[in-house]
Amino acid sequence: MHILWGTLIIAMGLFFFICGRQRSELGIYRLFVARSKILWGEKVYKFHQASGLILICFGVLVALGIFTG
Repeated sequence: MHILWGTLIIAMGLFFFICGRQRSELGIYRLFVARSKILWGEKVYKFHQASGLILICFGVLVALGIFTG
């Protein structure tokens, strides 16, 4: 079960990192950008890239069973 949740978290982290890097116009990502732009302004894409990397690291820990929460 840890592998499943870890993989899902890693996938979400990759989504945020890649979309933030490319400044994607994907519909669901634009909703995330609109909500985050209130707080982060024009640095919203860097914030999503950093958040994506953190999610990837956390997902790896969950998948390995190190962090079981």
